[in-house]
Amino acid sequence: MTEQDSVQVSDAPTVNVVNGDEPGAVQVVNGDAGDASAPAALQPPKAHIRPLSVAGVMEHALQHRERVGVQDFVLLEDYRSEHAFIDNLRKRFHENIIYTYIGNVLISVNPYKNLPIYTEEKTRLYFKKAFFEAPPHVFAIADNAYRSLVYEHREQCILISGESGSGKTEASKKVLEFIAARTNHLQNVETVKDKLLQTNPLLEAFGNAKTHRNDNSSRFGKYMDVQFNYEGAPEGGHILNYLLEKSRVVSQMSGERNFHIFYQLLAGGSEELMKKLRLQGRPEVYKYTLDSSPSVGQKMNDAEQFRTVQEAMKVIEIGEPEQEAIFEIIASVLHLGNVKFVQNDKGNAEILNHDANSVNVAELLKVNITKLREALTSRTIDARGDVVTTPLDLEQAKYARDALAKAIYDKHFSWLVSRLNSSLTPKEKDPRASVMGILDIYGFEIFPKNSFEQFCINYCNEKLQQLFIQLTLKSEQEEYLREGIEWELVDYFNNIVICDLIEQKHKGIISILDDECLRPGDATDGSFLERLTQQLDGHRHIKSHRKVDTRTQKIMGRDEFCLVHYAGEVTYNVNTFLEKNNDLLFRDLQMLMASSGNKIVGQCFKDMKPNSKKRPDTAITQFKVSLNELIKILSSKEPSYIRCIKPNDAKAPMHFDDKLVGHQVKYLGLMENLRVRRAGFAYRRTYEAFLERYKCLSPATWPNYRGPAREGVQKLVETIQYEREEYRMGNTKIFIRFPKTLFDTEDAYQIKKNDIATIIQSRWRGYYQRKRYLQMKQAAVVIQKWVRRFLAQRLRERRRKAADVIRAFIKGFITRNGPETPENRRFLGIAKVHWLKRLATRLPTSLLDPSWPTCPATCTEASQELRRLHRAHLSRKYRLALSPADKKQFELKILAEKMFKGKKNSYPGSVRERFVDDRLSEELRVLRNTFMASPTWPTGEKLIYSCEAVKYDRRGYKPRARALLASDKALYVLDPSKRTFKLKHRLPLDRLRVVLTTETDSLILIKIPQDLKKDKGDLIVSVSHLIEALTIVTDHTGKPDIVEIVDTNTIAHNLVNGKQGGTIEVTTGAAPTIHRAKSGNLLVVASP
Repeated sequence: MTEQDSVQVSDAPTVNVVNGDEPGAVQVVNGDAGDASAPAALQPPKAHIRPLSVAGVMEHALQHRERVGVQDFVLLEDYRSEHAFIDNLRKRFHENIIYTYIGNVLISVNPYKNLPIYTEEKTRLYFKKAFFEAPPHVFAIADNAYRSLVYEHREQCILISGESGSGKTEASKKVLEFIAARTNHLQNVETVKDKLLQTNPLLEAFGNAKTHRNDNSSRFGKYMDVQFNYEGAPEGGHILNYLLEKSRVVSQMSGERNFHIFYQLLAGGSEELMKKLRLQGRPEVYKYTLDSSPSVGQKMNDAEQFRTVQEAMKVIEIGEPEQEAIFEIIASVLHLGNVKFVQNDKGNAEILNHDANSVNVAELLKVNITKLREALTSRTIDARGDVVTTPLDLEQAKYARDALAKAIYDKHFSWLVSRLNSSLTPKEKDPRASVMGILDIYGFEIFPKNSFEQFCINYCNEKLQQLFIQLTLKSEQEEYLREGIEWELVDYFNNIVICDLIEQKHKGIISILDDECLRPGDATDGSFLERLTQQLDGHRHIKSHRKVDTRTQKIMGRDEFCLVHYAGEVTYNVNTFLEKNNDLLFRDLQMLMASSGNKIVGQCFKDMKPNSKKRPDTAITQFKVSLNELIKILSSKEPSYIRCIKPNDAKAPMHFDDKLVGHQVKYLGLMENLRVRRAGFAYRRTYEAFLERYKCLSPATWPNYRGPAREGVQKLVETIQYEREEYRMGNTKIFIRFPKTLFDTEDAYQIKKNDIATIIQSRWRGYYQRKRYLQMKQAAVVIQKWVRRFLAQRLRERRRKAADVIRAFIKGFITRNGPETPENRRFLGIAKVHWLKRLATRLPTSLLDPSWPTCPATCTEASQELRRLHRAHLSRKYRLALSPADKKQFELKILAEKMFKGKKNSYPGSVRERFVDDRLSEELRVLRNTFMASPTWPTGEKLIYSCEAVKYDRRGYKPRARALLASDKALYVLDPSKRTFKLKHRLPLDRLRVVLTTETDSLILIKIPQDLKKDKGDLIVSVSHLIEALTIVTDHTGKPDIVEIVDTNTIAHNLVNGKQGGTIEVTTGAAPTIHRAKSGNLLVVASP
């Protein structure tokens, strides 16, 4: 057991009592210590015990039974009362506890909502747990069966039953999910588990439908064998199906639906698939799905489920060709329902030639369209060798069409089950393998109108009830025998009389029904009822209209009979009994389907042997044979039972309909089950478990009993004062007859548990506080020692640091004027601060002021850097204050520096003087303006510089006055001798090259290209402001490389055509001059 309960007992401290794997374990938490004495004998509780929480563990404790009921109906005091039974179910249902036991039978009530009881944590709770160690759960049933299979090698079966909507399918899913989780640690089982789990969506799609009672009602019985290897890992499986409700294919009650797959295909099929199958996505278009108008949400769900079906087919390894054939079959059934018949002149049925539905059926099933129409409108009869073709009337043709639709779907469903089996079959046979069966089958059904299907279902439940009673009594007898307890005869209702009434050879209802179906002549449902009444007259478990009293005749129809089942009376209407039992499909249709090009259809109908003249078994006989085989299988296995109950018809959560539940309790035979289980002893436990839980109730067994467990239990029950009739001592277990005896024991245990907890709490607190005091004392001594040591060390460290500070201060003061050292760093830092403060007040304010305050030796580098930065700041400040004209002057001066500094000796004299772009006299300015206004001055040219110059002839070097004008395009050489400017030369600036000497002279030799010289040569001029003129011109042209400064005493100049004209001699002297020397050369004398 695993439970934790918080309880409050008056006049006692608060404690937490934890029942773990060892019952009776107590955990004490903080509270007031106190002593309590144990009661001498069992007494009813004086203090009110109230659970503080109804967490899921509460239902596992007997002390909470008033609120959540008992977890095992065997413990009900009034076990014969159906009201008490239902009341216990209701209490648990309203606390969201949906599972309850009857011994080893699990009762499951559908909650119609999701509960957090299937999580991974909850699943692990039931791993390797004894059956009663955890609260009732479907996982407990599954784990118990699994452990018996793996560890004890006993093959198991789990029988799940209940009416539609009670949760049978979900219960079978949970069993499979638990097995998958339980074997998750084993290797190489993922594929098998996936296949086992994916059989559910496939079988649900093709075998389930929406009914008034259930949106996902199983319309067939299913038995699945899961095969395990010797390690306990699933390695395969096998499925048997029973009594598919194939009549649903052609008709449904209003508000119900056909099988899910029809709607899933119409809602989820791709456009390409729908076109190929010639289907429209609207169920209301087709006769067999006409009553359904799904909502948008339902369509979306159907589409999603269709994708799930396709994924499941892939997992099961159903390939694309087989999937295509399956969908063709489903589509053909829909089209077949829309085939229309008309009556011809002879009163026979025929299909119009333009009927597209019959064409679609033929193409999808790959049969001849003509033969299909003939088979649907006529039948061939072989009468002693003579073959006669008989046309069908409208009703017969519709019957043939519907019979074909039902046969195709039924055969296809059986093929699908066999296909699943082939996929689930293990690849290799294992002689050590064992199987666990899971039976999900319809429960007892009682409707306002019950027909052939309800008769078969209820017959099945009668057989299962008979098996259940036999196995339960056998199990009880075997346990009593093992324990040495005397077996007492149990008075119970043996329903074998009803089973014989139904299936007895030559006399039972099945034999009478088959005889009526097979006899020659016009057999009808009425004649069957007549024979039933005659042959079974006097049997106390069957009633007919003729044999009942007048009052019953008023409510029973003449076409009805009543069977008194173990679960109550059920009235059956015999209409369509013969038709459904015969389940005939005309031989022509069988042969046509056997020739189908659809591999699945062809294979299914070839197995029917249509050419055989032997009449096939009736539906009820086939079902009887299958059911007997199932009973034989179940009898060979150890059974576990899950009985599912539907709490209400509205599918609403938290709504419990007592009348409906009582009806199900009756027809599930739960009261009979409980009565059989309670015929002997209500409670049994091993001596070890019983002693471990209740040993605190006797001083002789508390706290531990050292002897055999049986002797300890004997002393325990003597202390508790059990009466002789209340219990028996078996070989390994104690048997308690009455639940009240167990409840009194449990109540005493709950009181004693709190008393013991209080005592333990007080003793523990004393021990704990004493131990804690000693620990604290020892710790205080250790702390004091270490604190004293720490304080002494800290004092020593403080004194050492103080001495170091004083020593450093004295040494720093002594060396304060020397280089920086660690000792004088502090003093130097102070000196730096004072110097910086003085410097901030004595900074030079003018760029022309080169002074700078003195600094300490240690700040020399910083002083130089600060001086540089301050000079840069003053320079920037001065530069930002310059006017555009001044800025231009500086730019020209910088250009002149780049061109002439260090190259031309006259450069230093040009630095102080501002550059001027006009050096002409007033008179010459007038002439210049006149010249620039004349056509000779090109339009658009801009004057950049003008000055007076002396030009020297190229041969005799005679000086001549000239004016030089420089535009942005060319250099103009003008003659001002005749009161006007006469253009002597116009030389493009970009073609000229200027040669200068390095001396202080003002001579310029302008090198003129030959194509510009005409009858003259290079131009020799003297310009007073040479550096100014060349700097301004170069600034506009951006070509400083046209100026060449030569460091030589002679310079040659050229005449026309590149001929050498003469030489210019350069020398220095006291009086600067330029004149012709005696040598005939031009002599340039520059000042030194």
